[in-house]
Parts: sequence; structure tokens; C-alpha cells
Amino acid sequence: MPPDVPEQRPRQTASRTAGGATALPSDDGELLAAHASGDPDAFGELIRRHRDRLWAVALRTVGDREEAADALQDAMLSAYRAAAGFRGDSAVTTWLHRIVVNACLDRIRRRQVRATVPLPETGPGEPAQPGDQIADRDTALVVHRALAEIPAEQRAALVLIELEGHSVAEAAEILGVAEGTIKSRCARGRARLALLLGHLRNPDELPGVQPERTAGEGAP
Repeated sequence: MPPDVPEQRPRQTASRTAGGATALPSDDGELLAAHASGDPDAFGELIRRHRDRLWAVALRTVGDREEAADALQDAMLSAYRAAAGFRGDSAVTTWLHRIVVNACLDRIRRRQVRATVPLPETGPGEPAQPGDQIADRDTALVVHRALAEIPAEQRAALVLIELEGHSVAEAAEILGVAEGTIKSRCARGRARLALLLGHLRNPDELPGVQPERTAGEGAP
């Protein structure tokens, strides 16, 4: 589960309707502005709207649940404190994604963590999974582990483009680089993944394993 939003709250109180319920804006930009103006509930509502997707970005970028939770917490605290400086040059979601990705990259660089993906949690009494589901799960684990092997900048670009569905322009805005840089990082990342995952296309050609020769075949 994604970590909870920060607990710090400004001193001012939120505006309330005649019935006593908190009246929160529906627009992300208005929510962020309300938070910057002192609404104690606005930031929590903003993060609740986008937390699942931000968590997915953090987990896929870092590759480790504990590290991703720490990175996401760092990012939310940064966003909480930087809200007053948001100029509206981009969408609030783009601004949040940029903060999350930067927090992930900072954590990877600082701790030089080699990310891994833990096995899914299972327990006694859970129904057995059909063979196809197990195969799909195993394939997903292999792909995620391979993704963790490529450089962090390439991984971040691929996560945004291939897994989160952002356009090249959106990914460039989130990462704060040129569109050509995004294309280059994705191309290099895909090339690395192709080498790491080639055995998924040709199961008989596992890395480091030479195919057996049939009788009568000569040496090259």
C-alpha cells in the first residue's frame, strides 16, 4: 500500500458549508492553491486523488517497495512545502510526477541501491493459481528485475512512456529534459532490455547457455 500523506497541517481552518462539511475544490490547481492558503484538508485530498499512480511510478522507478515508500514520502513532503511556489506552468499532476521521479532518482544515486522486486506476498489457505497466471507472474518478475538493471535515467523514461502511458512531451516535462533526450534514453533502455530479455522470445537461448548440437553437426 502507498504510504500515508504527511500529517503536518497549517494553522488556518478550512472553509465549510452550511451543513458543516468541508468544501473542497474539484480542480487540482484550486486544491493546491487552497492548501497554500491554509486549508488543512486540501493537500490530503489532492494526494488521495493521485496517490495510487504516484505510488506506481515510485515503485517501478526504484524497484523496491521500502525504498519506493521512502522516496514517495520524501516527494510528498517536498510537494507539501513547495506548494506556494507552484506557478501553474504545468498541470499539477505533471508537477507531482516530477517531484516523485526526482525523489526516486535522488535516492537511487545517494544510496546506490541495486533495486530488486520482491516476490508477491502469499500465505497458507490462498487458492492455487492457474498455470497461465503463474507464468504471467513469473514473466512480470523477470521484466521488472531486468528494468531494475538499466540506468536510473533510462528506467525513469521507460516507466513514464511504456508503463504510465505518458507522451514523449509529457515525460520530457516531468523529467525536465528535452524531448530528444527522452527518446534517446528510451532507445538505449529498450536496447538494454532487449539483451536482458532476449530469452523470453527464444526460451531455448538462455543467457550463457549454448544450444546443443545435433548429431552430425560439425564445428564452425
